[in-house]
Amino acid sequence: MRYRYAVTLRHRFSSIPFLLQQKCEDVNAWGSKLNETTTGEESPASDLQSGRLSDFAYSSIKEQLTRGAYKPGHKLPIRSVAEMLNVGATPAREAINRLVFEGALVMVGPKTVIVPHLDLAALYEVTQMRLALEGLATEKGALRATNDVVDKLLALQEKITFSLDEKRYSDALHDNKEFHFTIYRLCEMPHLLSTIEALWLRVGASFHDLYPEFAEAKYGVHNHMAAIEGLVDKDPSAVRAAMENDIRDGYRRLKKAAQERLRR
Repeated sequence: MRYRYAVTLRHRFSSIPFLLQQKCEDVNAWGSKLNETTTGEESPASDLQSGRLSDFAYSSIKEQLTRGAYKPGHKLPIRSVAEMLNVGATPAREAINRLVFEGALVMVGPKTVIVPHLDLAALYEVTQMRLALEGLATEKGALRATNDVVDKLLALQEKITFSLDEKRYSDALHDNKEFHFTIYRLCEMPHLLSTIEALWLRVGASFHDLYPEFAEAKYGVHNHMAAIEGLVDKDPSAVRAAMENDIRDGYRRLKKAAQERLRR
């Protein structure tokens, strides 16, 4: 009896090494399959990082477009964008595709993306929307302007005037955007602001057509100073009128430039 029990135990325990070996082989096989399915694919952490870089690239290009950093017709190769922003080709491509979808950029070839000119119809539509929405933002926020805001606007206008006198139009456009949005942000209406930014995204590059005529006549300078005076006087209607005049004066010059292109 004792012998038979010992034989049974030996038989049972003798199978343990085989079972352990089989289990290890199963685990190794599972690990190999996991490697096969993940090889060449990005991990969730990589996807997240790529998404963040794509958002960063999108925001950076968008800001450049709204500030008029690029003239209409400017090409934006993916490689150049990636190098400029120090990101990979994938985030740069995703950012450019988003801007193409939004109409801020245009595909003119399989690998060629440019900053477009606005045609007369699009320019008119964007201008009408700007008058309504930027006028609303101005009037709603005018009474919130503090002395610090007024000082900031005066400093910005001084920089704009200097840039215009020196024919540094890109610098003038850069500060012009900040001037306008310093006023618009006072409304504290984020959805309204995002819509205005979308309009500037479409028209920003066309602002280059304002110069040199707009600089010589100092239309923008007079309108901006009138807006500042309205803020000091706590007169929302006066501020709105000044900003709307700025948009209308700019539209006349942009419309003229668009018509001249049609005749070429």
